[in-house]
Amino acid sequence: QLQLVESGGGLVQPGGSLRLSCAASGFTLDHYAIGWFRQAPGKEREGVSCIDSSGHTTNYTNSEKGRFTISRDNAKNTVYLQLTSLKPEDTAVYYCASRSVWYCSIAVSPIEYNYWGQGTQVTVSS
Repeated sequence: QLQLVESGGGLVQPGGSLRLSCAASGFTLDHYAIGWFRQAPGKEREGVSCIDSSGHTTNYTNSEKGRFTISRDNAKNTVYLQLTSLKPEDTAVYYCASRSVWYCSIAVSPIEYNYWGQGTQVTVSS
C-alpha cells in the first residue's frame, strides 16, 4: 500500500522552529518530486515548497522563502520541511504529497500531486 506519513508538528511559540518529516512506505520516493502544502481553517490548501527527485532543485512560494527549507534523504525515503521564524499565520495542517514525475513545477499546485499524507498540525501561539 502506497502511503505518505507526516510527523513533527506541534505547538510552538512565535519565532520558534519545527522540522516536519514525510516518510514513504510502499514505494520509494527517489523517482518523484515531493511537495509540502498547508491548509488553515476556512482556507484553501496552498503550496509551500517542492523538491525534485534528486534534491538539487527546490521551489518555494513567496511568503515562505527564507523561513522554510525543504530537503530530502532518499536513503531514508524521507522528505523534510524545516520551519523557522514561525508566525501565528503559519498555523495550519501541513501535508506532503508526491508527484508522478521527477521535477517540480513553478506553481506547486495541489492538482499536480497524486499521493497525499494525512497531515500534521502546526500551531503557532504564545
